[in-house]
This record gives sequence, structure tokens and C-alpha cells, in this order.
Amino acid sequence: MITLRDYQAEPARAILHSITNRLGLTFTVEMARQSGKNELSAWLETAILTRNIIAGGTGIKAAPTFRPQILNSIDRLRAHLDAAGYAGIHRTTDGFTIWLGQARWQFYSAAPDTHVVGGTAHLLLELDEAQDVTPDKFNKEFRPMAATTNATTVLYGTAWDDTTLLEQTKLANLAAERADGIRRHFEYPWEHCAAANPAYAAYVAAERERLGGNHPLFTTQYDLKPLTGGGRLLTRAQIDQLLGSHPREFTRSAAPIYVAGLDVAGEAAPADLMARGHDETVLTIARIAHQEGRQRPLPTISVVSVTRWHGTPHSTLYQEIGDLLDNTWRARLVAVDATAMGEAAAILLARRLGQHRVIAYRFTEHSKSHLGYELQAAANTNRLTLWAADGSPEYRETLRQLALCRAVYKPNRTMQWFVDADQGHDDIVCSLALLIEAATNATPSVARGIIRP
Repeated sequence: MITLRDYQAEPARAILHSITNRLGLTFTVEMARQSGKNELSAWLETAILTRNIIAGGTGIKAAPTFRPQILNSIDRLRAHLDAAGYAGIHRTTDGFTIWLGQARWQFYSAAPDTHVVGGTAHLLLELDEAQDVTPDKFNKEFRPMAATTNATTVLYGTAWDDTTLLEQTKLANLAAERADGIRRHFEYPWEHCAAANPAYAAYVAAERERLGGNHPLFTTQYDLKPLTGGGRLLTRAQIDQLLGSHPREFTRSAAPIYVAGLDVAGEAAPADLMARGHDETVLTIARIAHQEGRQRPLPTISVVSVTRWHGTPHSTLYQEIGDLLDNTWRARLVAVDATAMGEAAAILLARRLGQHRVIAYRFTEHSKSHLGYELQAAANTNRLTLWAADGSPEYRETLRQLALCRAVYKPNRTMQWFVDADQGHDDIVCSLALLIEAATNATPSVARGIIRP
């Protein structure tokens, strides 16, 4: 069988002890992303199936999705069984049950739209990526599978926020540990794997450089520190890091590469043209330079201009924007919010500038979340700066929107970000986020057009 690292062997021993002595304990195991929790799970399944090859019994594993998570778990268990000398001996039935002699392991999806009943866990009940499974789903459909046999249960995953099933179970386990001294929670941030695997250490170091050490995705996935609910998209300290010293520009310089982000507002009716609550079209311009990162060049982004339009007819607006991008700035690449009214802008600009100079970026739950995380990463790592304070309305409004923009983190690790409607809009923040997308894709040698779903 595959040899476990020390930090994997520690929870494995505790889990096997609970199974052997019929203690029926519930364990939580948090390991940094890609540090081996799935290998631990497959090792345990192989060991337990081997123990029960004649006596029989059923182990059950669930995960938030059947494809790819459960299918990956099935493939991993098969590989472990082959490595343990059972090639040609184990068999698979129904596509989700693996047999070794009289013992079997069944795999289920814990997606919200599935309905799982009738399974009984004699050997072990496992839940992978438990932070992505709702407490109601687990407690109603999976927890009872271990009840009649008092089976040991293991929840694997990484941190997210303080409302997840994994975090709630972790807190309950820590309370139980204080009461009886039996360890139930095992937590291994990225340093544990890095100490044993230099390649992993280099990978995490690159991620920390790219995202910043206090980025939500880094603190949860690698440091295993849960978020404490929603807050601001950028902290005061992060906004302070955006304050640059370079001058504002009104036309391009000879040498730099310029990129742009364009957030498109709906076209206002005549009666709405004077309404202050109506959103704006915003074009943000930056010059970029590239520094060598560990995996690909990371651009430094110096914002030099923010232009706003309020209520301008689109027939005039698109001509003005095209002139600015093509003649004033000669932008290498522009990322356009191609959602709803912005789709026409993206098409018209691609016709004028060339498809290779336009990213048509459509906002969805996941794509807008991606932009928010990239904005946080650019702020964390000092790769994004605004021009020096000049007291202009554009500068003041940019800082105001950045300070007001909120972030709400969801269980599926996406983020919603916005400015509360009674405080205004997030048009400039959206334009800045699109600007970062353009800068990331504007390589030193060539710019490429990208259509994002």
C-alpha cells in the first residue's frame, strides 16, 4: 500500500482506532488544498476493505458532486487497491460500488438536487469537501446511514466560513475534546505538506505571491482560517496600498502598453437623464509593465484615467469610447462588461478595434466572483495603483466606491460584491476589475481576444 506522510497517518490511526473499538466517533479532518486528504481517504478505504474482505460490510463516501468529485474518488480507490496487490480482484458494480471480496464501498452525490435513502454504513461514513454540503442535507440523508451501526464518521475539507457544516462540526468536536480528552479534530495548514514536499512548498509560495497572504482564497484553502462572514471587498489597508504617486494622464505616452476596462450602463430614458441614482458607463485606462512571476508574467497596473458618462445616448457613446481607445490611448486590450446592454458595445468595439483587442466578459455568479478575487489579489500584492491624489471628481468617486463596496462569501466559494443601492453604484469598481482582466491577458508579446462565458 501507499505510505502515508506523518500528518496523514495521525488522523488515520485515530479513525481506525474508533472503528476497531466501535466508538462511533465523528472526526473532522482539514488539510490544505492539494496536500493529500483524498489520498488519506483512499488509503483508509483500502485498509478497511482489506480488514473486512471476508466478514463483509459497507463503507459509504459522499461528496458535493458526482462528476467530477465522486468519479475521482472511485478512480483513486481503484488505484490504491491495484497498488495494494488487488488488481483483477476488486470489481465495480452499478458504476458507484467497489467490491473487495464480501466488503464494498458505495459512493453518493450530496448535491442539493439528489435524494439519497436506504444506504447503511457498517464500516465508515465519509463526507468529502464537507464545507460545500449543507448541514440540512447531511443530517437528513447521510447522518442516519451511520446510526443503526454506530459507525465512525469522517468529514474532510478545507475552511470557508463560520456557517458551514465542516466548521460547525469542528467546533462541536473541539468542545467534546475539552470535555473528554479524545482528539476528534485534525488540522494541517499548508506548512505540514510543504515540509515534506518541496514542489508543493514552491507552488504555495507562488500562490501567496499571486494572491497575497491575506487573500480569502489563500487564508481559507491554505492557512485553513475560516472567514467570519461578509464585509468589505477591500479593507482600509488594502485601499491605502492602491494610492500611487504617478501622475494622471490625458493621452498616451510613447512607450507604455495601455489596457482598459469598460463597464456599460443601460441607456437612460429622457426623464431619467438627471436622476443621480442612474448608473454610469465607466472607462478606466492603465499603463502596464510585466514582472516575472513564478508561473507567468504578472503585470503591474498603473491606473491613469477614469472617464464617466451619465445618460449619454449609446449611438454617441460608443463612438466616443472607440475614439478614446483607438486614437487617444491605442489600447492593447479592453475588457468589456458584455452582459445585457454591454454586449452591443463589445460587438461594435470589436468591429472597430479588431476582435484581438476586445475581451467580451459576461457577468455570471462565478465570473464576477473571479473578478472580485483578482481585484483583491492585485491590491494585496501592490500590483494595482491609482494616480496621485488630485482632488478630481473621478479620483474622489473611485475611492468612495472602493470604500463602500461590500463582499458576501457564499458556501460554493464564490463572492458577491456590490455597493448598497442606497449608497450608489459600483460602476468604477467593475471597470477596475475588468481592467485587471485585460492587464492579465495583455501579454508582453501579443494581445488576444477572449470570449468568457
